[in-house]
Amino acid sequence: MRPLDERGAWAAKSKKEYDLDENGERIRLPSGRYKTHKVDLTGWNSQENALVWRKAWADISNYYLERAGSPERIDHRSNAERGIDEIPTVHMGVAACQMEKKGIATEKGELNRNIQKANRLIREIRAQIGKLKEWIADLFKARENAPEQTQQSPNLANLLMKYLSVQREKSRKYSQSWQRQHAADELKTIAAAVNYLSERGISNLDELDASLSSVSDRAYSIREGMKTAEQRMKELQKLLEHGRNYQTYKPIQDEYRQIRWKGKQEKFAEAHRAELTLWNAASRYLHANLTDTKTLPISKWKQEYADLKEQRDTDYTKLKATRAEVAELQKIRKCVDIALKAEQPEQTQNRAKRHEQER
Repeated sequence: MRPLDERGAWAAKSKKEYDLDENGERIRLPSGRYKTHKVDLTGWNSQENALVWRKAWADISNYYLERAGSPERIDHRSNAERGIDEIPTVHMGVAACQMEKKGIATEKGELNRNIQKANRLIREIRAQIGKLKEWIADLFKARENAPEQTQQSPNLANLLMKYLSVQREKSRKYSQSWQRQHAADELKTIAAAVNYLSERGISNLDELDASLSSVSDRAYSIREGMKTAEQRMKELQKLLEHGRNYQTYKPIQDEYRQIRWKGKQEKFAEAHRAELTLWNAASRYLHANLTDTKTLPISKWKQEYADLKEQRDTDYTKLKATRAEVAELQKIRKCVDIALKAEQPEQTQNRAKRHEQER
């Protein structure tokens, strides 16, 4: 793309300026030429302009989405700006998207699927931990408002046994065979819950709350490690992509530079436009991100990517184990809730009896 001036004529996108030394003199290079740098004249590569354009695109898109009655909305801000503690997916690009549509798995597509999978898992864990935290907070609040003699933290093992007796009582109206099967299922649930609590030394709500905080911290720590690995994998993918393009199309770029006749050079450039464009993009990226582009450590990048992928997969397995732990806590919550509700009428009756005896 090129800019137009007020008369509709083509204008320059950039200009060269001479670098000057401390005395304000031009700096001569060993080749005899003067050292220069490129000055952008359009602002098209400005990060500030990119943000303005992104917001404008989101605003106009949302205007027409609303007019069309669609619930979807576009947000131009980054995850960090929106307070979303998730790593964004990789930009796929046209080639990778076309391959994925044809059912051909790509490295970018695979990385994106794994990032999305991990993001979904941590969202689920956070939501469940949030619910459990709210539940415990409500129980603590209820305990504070209860009579002094009932303010001590209830023993969880006793509550689980209470849950069993409540379930056994409820099942009496069903057939004997159903009661046996139901009792066996409930025993398995309670046995798993008791084992969980016993292994972690949890006996009351205070210890359960502390354990939940520990599970939460562990989940976030695992995800942070995964985010670091995924971020580096994204960087390595770009380096590998541009590194391959740089090496693959360098002979074409060298041949193009060796052509001295302008007409012949332009004809060659037209015939090899795609290859030269890819080489130029790769050259710009590599020079911006590497100190040395003479030798590209592509094998080293590949090995680092494979190591990070293995680490990320291991961490994902740990994250799934954490989700299973949170699921076990949810089961315990359900049992404790039922037991506490069953205890309330009993406590009310006991208080009434004490009041009668005192009178």
